[in-house]
Amino acid sequence: MDDDRSLRTLGLADAPRDHPLLYPGAWPSDSGLLDGDRLLPLDRLVHDDRTPVLAVGSNACPAQLRHKMDEFGIASPVPMVKARVTGLDVGVSAHVSFMGYVSASPFRAPGHVRELFLTWLDAEQLAVIDASEGAPVPHGHFSRAWLPAPDVRVELADGTVLPGAFAYVNRHGVLHDGTSTPRTHPGQRALLTELLLASAGLRDLFGVTPEEFCARARGRPARCRQGTRLFAEEKLVTASGLEGYRRAQPV
Repeated sequence: MDDDRSLRTLGLADAPRDHPLLYPGAWPSDSGLLDGDRLLPLDRLVHDDRTPVLAVGSNACPAQLRHKMDEFGIASPVPMVKARVTGLDVGVSAHVSFMGYVSASPFRAPGHVRELFLTWLDAEQLAVIDASEGAPVPHGHFSRAWLPAPDVRVELADGTVLPGAFAYVNRHGVLHDGTSTPRTHPGQRALLTELLLASAGLRDLFGVTPEEFCARARGRPARCRQGTRLFAEEKLVTASGLEGYRRAQPV
Protein backbone atom coordinates (compact mmCIF):
# COMPACT_ATOMS: atom_id res chain seq x y z
CA MET A 1 0.00 0.00 0.00
CA ASP A 2 1.21 3.49 -0.80
CA ASP A 3 1.19 5.02 2.70
CA ASP A 4 1.28 8.54 1.24
CA ARG A 5 -2.18 7.87 -0.20
CA SER A 6 -3.69 5.95 2.72
CA LEU A 7 -6.73 7.42 4.45
CA ARG A 8 -4.89 7.34 7.78
CA THR A 9 -1.90 9.26 6.44
CA LEU A 10 -4.23 11.80 4.87
CA GLY A 11 -6.20 12.25 8.13
CA LEU A 12 -9.34 10.72 6.60
CA ALA A 13 -9.53 7.39 8.43
CA ASP A 14 -12.24 8.07 11.05
CA ALA A 15 -15.87 7.39 10.12
CA PRO A 16 -18.70 9.27 11.87
CA ARG A 17 -20.49 5.91 12.22
CA ASP A 18 -17.76 5.01 14.71
CA HIS A 19 -17.23 8.53 16.09
CA PRO A 20 -20.59 10.41 15.99
CA LEU A 21 -19.23 13.72 17.29
CA LEU A 22 -16.92 13.90 14.27
CA TYR A 23 -19.90 14.09 11.88
CA PRO A 24 -19.79 14.87 8.96
CA GLY A 25 -16.23 13.57 9.13
CA ALA A 26 -13.11 14.78 7.37
CA TRP A 27 -13.44 15.56 3.66
CA PRO A 28 -10.55 15.32 1.17
CA SER A 29 -8.71 18.45 0.14
CA ASP A 30 -9.19 17.62 -3.54
CA SER A 31 -10.75 15.15 -5.96
CA GLY A 32 -9.62 11.54 -5.77
CA LEU A 33 -10.46 7.90 -6.38
CA LEU A 34 -11.45 6.07 -3.19
CA ASP A 35 -9.92 2.62 -3.63
CA GLY A 36 -10.09 0.57 -0.45
CA ASP A 37 -8.17 2.48 2.22
CA ARG A 38 -6.43 4.73 -0.28
CA LEU A 39 -7.35 7.97 -2.04
CA LEU A 40 -5.67 7.91 -5.44
CA PRO A 41 -5.40 10.54 -8.20
CA LEU A 42 -8.23 10.67 -10.72
CA ASP A 43 -7.61 10.38 -14.45
CA ARG A 44 -10.86 12.19 -15.33
CA LEU A 45 -13.62 14.16 -13.62
CA VAL A 46 -16.66 12.98 -15.60
CA HIS A 47 -17.79 9.34 -15.57
CA ASP A 48 -20.66 8.99 -18.02
CA ASP A 49 -21.19 5.33 -17.14
CA ARG A 50 -21.94 6.21 -13.51
CA THR A 51 -24.58 8.20 -11.59
CA PRO A 52 -23.57 11.62 -10.20
CA VAL A 53 -24.64 12.09 -6.57
CA LEU A 54 -23.83 15.17 -4.51
CA ALA A 55 -22.58 14.46 -0.99
CA VAL A 56 -23.64 17.10 1.52
CA GLY A 57 -22.76 15.23 4.73
CA SER A 58 -20.81 12.16 5.69
CA ASN A 59 -20.95 10.64 2.21
CA ALA A 60 -18.12 13.07 1.40
CA CYS A 61 -16.03 11.46 4.14
CA PRO A 62 -14.00 8.65 2.54
CA ALA A 63 -13.96 6.57 5.73
CA GLN A 64 -17.76 6.72 6.02
CA LEU A 65 -18.20 5.88 2.34
CA ARG A 66 -15.80 2.94 2.65
CA HIS A 67 -17.63 1.78 5.81
CA LYS A 68 -20.95 1.72 3.96
CA MET A 69 -19.51 -0.18 1.00
CA ASP A 70 -17.74 -2.71 3.23
CA GLU A 71 -21.05 -3.63 4.89
CA PHE A 72 -22.27 -4.98 1.55
CA GLY A 73 -18.96 -6.43 0.37
CA ILE A 74 -18.51 -3.75 -2.31
CA ALA A 75 -14.82 -3.16 -2.97
CA SER A 76 -14.96 -1.29 -6.30
CA PRO A 77 -13.38 2.22 -6.38
CA VAL A 78 -15.51 5.36 -6.03
CA PRO A 79 -14.58 8.58 -7.87
CA MET A 80 -15.00 11.61 -5.58
CA VAL A 81 -14.89 14.91 -7.46
CA LYS A 82 -14.79 18.34 -5.89
CA ALA A 83 -17.42 20.57 -7.48
CA ARG A 84 -18.50 24.19 -7.33
CA VAL A 85 -22.23 24.08 -6.63
CA THR A 86 -24.60 27.01 -7.02
CA GLY A 87 -28.14 26.94 -5.64
CA LEU A 88 -27.68 24.67 -2.61
CA ASP A 89 -26.48 24.91 0.96
CA VAL A 90 -26.08 22.30 3.69
CA GLY A 91 -28.76 22.29 6.36
CA VAL A 92 -29.72 20.13 9.34
CA SER A 93 -31.91 17.08 8.82
CA ALA A 94 -35.08 17.19 10.92
CA HIS A 95 -34.49 13.73 12.35
CA VAL A 96 -32.19 12.05 14.86
CA SER A 97 -30.11 9.24 13.38
CA PHE A 98 -29.71 5.99 15.30
CA MET A 99 -26.02 6.32 14.42
CA GLY A 100 -25.94 8.88 17.23
CA TYR A 101 -25.92 12.18 15.39
CA VAL A 102 -28.15 14.72 13.65
CA SER A 103 -27.18 14.58 10.01
CA ALA A 104 -27.00 17.08 7.17
CA SER A 105 -29.48 17.62 4.35
CA PRO A 106 -29.43 20.06 1.43
CA PHE A 107 -31.74 23.03 1.08
CA ARG A 108 -32.48 25.36 -1.82
CA ALA A 109 -30.33 28.49 -1.70
CA PRO A 110 -30.61 30.42 -4.99
CA GLY A 111 -27.36 32.14 -5.91
CA HIS A 112 -25.40 30.60 -3.05
CA VAL A 113 -22.09 29.03 -4.06
CA ARG A 114 -20.13 26.42 -2.14
CA GLU A 115 -17.84 23.46 -2.72
CA LEU A 116 -19.27 19.97 -2.37
CA PHE A 117 -18.11 16.54 -3.43
CA LEU A 118 -19.73 14.70 -6.28
CA THR A 119 -19.60 10.92 -6.00
CA TRP A 120 -19.86 8.98 -9.25
CA LEU A 121 -21.56 5.69 -8.33
CA ASP A 122 -22.03 2.48 -10.30
CA ALA A 123 -25.28 0.51 -9.93
CA GLU A 124 -24.10 -1.56 -6.95
CA GLN A 125 -22.65 1.44 -5.13
CA LEU A 126 -25.79 3.48 -5.75
CA ALA A 127 -27.93 0.70 -4.27
CA VAL A 128 -25.75 0.71 -1.14
CA ILE A 129 -26.03 4.47 -0.66
CA ASP A 130 -29.77 4.37 -1.37
CA ALA A 131 -30.14 1.73 1.33
CA SER A 132 -28.02 3.69 3.81
CA GLU A 133 -30.16 6.80 3.29
CA GLY A 134 -33.47 4.94 3.40
CA ALA A 135 -34.27 6.12 -0.11
CA PRO A 136 -36.06 2.93 -1.27
CA VAL A 137 -38.16 2.72 1.90
CA PRO A 138 -41.56 4.46 1.77
CA HIS A 139 -41.09 5.84 5.27
CA GLY A 140 -37.31 6.27 5.24
CA HIS A 141 -35.67 9.56 6.11
CA PHE A 142 -34.30 10.53 2.69
CA SER A 143 -35.45 10.56 -0.90
CA ARG A 144 -33.00 10.68 -3.80
CA ALA A 145 -33.92 13.68 -5.95
CA TRP A 146 -32.65 14.78 -9.37
CA LEU A 147 -31.63 18.45 -9.22
CA PRO A 148 -31.40 19.81 -12.77
CA ALA A 149 -29.39 22.70 -14.11
CA PRO A 150 -29.83 25.61 -14.08
CA ASP A 151 -31.77 25.32 -10.78
CA VAL A 152 -28.68 23.74 -9.28
CA ARG A 153 -25.43 24.36 -11.16
CA VAL A 154 -22.65 21.79 -10.68
CA GLU A 155 -19.34 22.92 -12.19
CA LEU A 156 -16.18 20.82 -12.15
CA ALA A 157 -12.57 22.02 -12.06
CA ASP A 158 -12.12 21.54 -15.82
CA GLY A 159 -15.05 23.85 -16.54
CA THR A 160 -17.60 21.09 -17.21
CA VAL A 161 -21.13 22.02 -16.12
CA LEU A 162 -23.31 18.99 -15.51
CA PRO A 163 -26.95 18.83 -16.67
CA GLY A 164 -27.83 18.02 -13.06
CA ALA A 165 -27.03 15.67 -10.21
CA PHE A 166 -28.81 13.63 -7.58
CA ALA A 167 -28.90 14.51 -3.89
CA TYR A 168 -30.62 12.99 -0.86
CA VAL A 169 -33.38 15.24 0.46
CA ASN A 170 -34.76 14.73 3.96
CA ARG A 171 -38.42 13.75 3.93
CA HIS A 172 -38.98 15.41 7.31
CA GLY A 173 -37.64 18.78 6.16
CA VAL A 174 -34.77 20.65 7.78
CA LEU A 175 -34.34 22.60 11.00
CA HIS A 176 -34.76 26.38 10.80
CA ASP A 177 -32.75 29.20 12.34
CA GLY A 178 -35.59 30.66 14.41
CA THR A 179 -37.38 32.04 11.35
CA SER A 180 -38.56 30.21 8.25
CA THR A 181 -34.98 30.09 6.96
CA PRO A 182 -33.13 26.76 7.15
CA ARG A 183 -30.17 26.75 9.50
CA THR A 184 -26.80 25.55 8.23
CA HIS A 185 -25.01 22.58 9.74
CA PRO A 186 -22.06 23.84 11.84
CA GLY A 187 -20.64 20.40 12.70
CA GLN A 188 -21.95 17.94 15.24
CA ARG A 189 -20.57 19.21 18.53
CA ALA A 190 -21.59 22.82 17.89
CA LEU A 191 -25.01 21.75 16.59
CA LEU A 192 -25.84 19.50 19.54
CA THR A 193 -24.65 22.13 22.01
CA GLU A 194 -27.02 24.68 20.47
CA LEU A 195 -29.97 22.30 20.23
CA LEU A 196 -29.65 21.03 23.80
CA LEU A 197 -29.35 24.54 25.23
CA ALA A 198 -32.53 25.57 23.42
CA SER A 199 -34.76 22.59 24.23
CA ALA A 200 -35.64 21.11 27.61
CA GLY A 201 -37.42 18.31 25.77
CA LEU A 202 -34.23 17.29 24.00
CA ARG A 203 -32.30 17.43 27.28
CA ASP A 204 -34.85 15.09 28.85
CA LEU A 205 -34.37 12.61 26.03
CA PHE A 206 -30.65 12.90 25.34
CA GLY A 207 -28.91 14.54 28.30
CA VAL A 208 -27.18 17.90 28.58
CA THR A 209 -23.94 17.42 26.65
CA PRO A 210 -23.13 16.40 23.07
CA GLU A 211 -21.40 13.28 24.44
CA GLU A 212 -24.55 12.24 26.30
CA PHE A 213 -26.69 12.94 23.25
CA CYS A 214 -24.60 10.66 21.04
CA ALA A 215 -24.49 7.89 23.65
CA ARG A 216 -28.25 7.96 24.25
CA ALA A 217 -29.14 8.16 20.56
CA ARG A 218 -26.69 5.61 19.18
CA GLY A 219 -28.37 2.29 18.44
CA ARG A 220 -31.69 3.34 20.02
CA PRO A 221 -34.22 3.79 17.19
CA ALA A 222 -37.21 4.33 19.50
CA ARG A 223 -35.51 7.20 21.32
CA CYS A 224 -34.37 8.66 18.00
CA ARG A 225 -37.96 8.58 16.73
CA GLN A 226 -39.00 10.48 19.86
CA GLY A 227 -36.38 13.10 19.10
CA THR A 228 -37.56 13.37 15.50
CA ARG A 229 -41.16 13.88 16.67
CA LEU A 230 -39.97 16.48 19.17
CA PHE A 231 -38.38 18.56 16.40
CA ALA A 232 -41.79 18.78 14.74
CA GLU A 233 -43.74 19.30 17.98
CA GLU A 234 -41.49 22.18 19.00
CA LYS A 235 -41.95 23.70 15.53
CA LEU A 236 -38.26 23.62 14.73
CA VAL A 237 -38.79 22.33 11.19
CA THR A 238 -39.14 24.09 7.85
CA ALA A 239 -39.21 23.01 4.21
CA SER A 240 -35.93 22.51 2.34
CA GLY A 241 -37.30 24.01 -0.87
CA LEU A 242 -36.32 20.82 -2.70
CA GLU A 243 -39.53 18.88 -2.15
CA GLY A 244 -40.71 19.37 -5.72
CA TYR A 245 -37.65 17.58 -7.10
CA ARG A 246 -38.12 14.32 -5.23
CA ARG A 247 -39.71 12.28 -7.96
CA ALA A 248 -38.08 13.99 -10.92
CA GLN A 249 -35.73 11.97 -13.13
CA PRO A 250 -32.95 13.05 -15.47
CA VAL A 251 -33.77 13.30 -19.15
